[in-house]
Amino acid sequence: MSPALEGDSGFSGRRLRLSTLVNLRWLAVTGQAIAVVIVAYWFEFPLRAGWCFLLIAMSAWLNIGLRIRFPSTLRVDPNWATVLLGYDILQLAGLLYLTGGLQNPFAILLLSPVTVSATTLAPDKTFLLGCLVLAAATGLIFVHEPLPWFPGESFKAPLHYLGGVWVALVSSLVFIAFYAFRVAEEARQLSDALAATALVLQREQHLSALDGLAAAAAHELGTPLATIALVARELDRELPPGDPHGEDVRLILSQSQRCREILGKLTSLSSEPEEHLGRMPLSHILEEVTAPHRDFGVAIVVEKKGVGPEPVSGRNPGLLYGLGNLVENAVDFAESAVHLEASWTESTVSIVIMDDGPGFAPEIIDRIGEPYVTTRRSEAHAPSGEHGGLGLGFFIAKTLIERSGARLALANRRGPESGAIVTVTWPRRDFEAAESAAATRRSGLIQPA
Repeated sequence: MSPALEGDSGFSGRRLRLSTLVNLRWLAVTGQAIAVVIVAYWFEFPLRAGWCFLLIAMSAWLNIGLRIRFPSTLRVDPNWATVLLGYDILQLAGLLYLTGGLQNPFAILLLSPVTVSATTLAPDKTFLLGCLVLAAATGLIFVHEPLPWFPGESFKAPLHYLGGVWVALVSSLVFIAFYAFRVAEEARQLSDALAATALVLQREQHLSALDGLAAAAAHELGTPLATIALVARELDRELPPGDPHGEDVRLILSQSQRCREILGKLTSLSSEPEEHLGRMPLSHILEEVTAPHRDFGVAIVVEKKGVGPEPVSGRNPGLLYGLGNLVENAVDFAESAVHLEASWTESTVSIVIMDDGPGFAPEIIDRIGEPYVTTRRSEAHAPSGEHGGLGLGFFIAKTLIERSGARLALANRRGPESGAIVTVTWPRRDFEAAESAAATRRSGLIQPA
């Protein structure tokens, strides 16, 4: 059993923890034992308690064996998780057989293992467990011991009533399994998409960290270089004219000065960046996000208008990536042209991206921006040379842009024109706040000695 538990699987990200299965089974064992004790010894209903306790003890011993054999943190292979959940269904079906079949109100608990599977395992595993529940419920209609009842009396539900219970059980099984699967799947998709967003930003974070390391290195190396230069100057003064070592000393002086100049440039990357790197007017941002997409046969037209001075933002890698992704999508779907309209007032800054393509599909326009929602065709249905998408690109772009304080609005152009419109709007103070934050960070960096 050990290799199977440790084996690889295509659904390894959905593996159940062994401790979860064991704890759920302990909960079932406790509830079953209490129910049998109450029915057999409190109500004193006729019941084959010995056989019931035997089935309950089998589950308890299974739990103990799993605890002894495997660590509680083990992620169980989906195939073996299906087997363990299938055992729980059969064990409960055995108890129901001894206690009235579908006449027993606890028959509803047959749904529990399928619900657990729907939230953690692949759909095919859940389907198999659902079929097992369906078969058990069908058999329990016709084959079961009498329902424990008052001594001298018997309780037997009509077949039509049992049929209704069966239909209700199956309906609940389908609904709960589907609902649990969809909720868990959306949570997994969101988690995967956020992980993809983190990977996109990882490179920029590393580059930002190098800025600080450059400043620290310049500071640490500044003092020994100053000492070397000072000693070299003293040696140069003390050496007599024509001494053969004088040229070497002057070489040391020139090279130490060159090192100080290089360190000064390294420090300036973090502490005093050049104007075009540290601060970016809105027009420069538009040029940077459109430049990589101008050679694809689609015209990109940029228009700017506004009241007052042009807004200036600090260089924000996330914002640049997000806007670049929106422009890339517009170019991909456009027939001939993409228009960018930038405008600003004293209180707002906005960028409108329009293309002349087919526009957003009406049935998904309200959901675009969620992970794995895309207007692109799948790989199976895309024409040759056209690739499908998973919808993560727009999700990442939307997330990064909204982090800068912006709001996105999606719409289609009104007829007779066709195409999509994406409007990004910031409060002007939020758009320009990135520049102030960057300046604050620069002023706090260590200066070279």
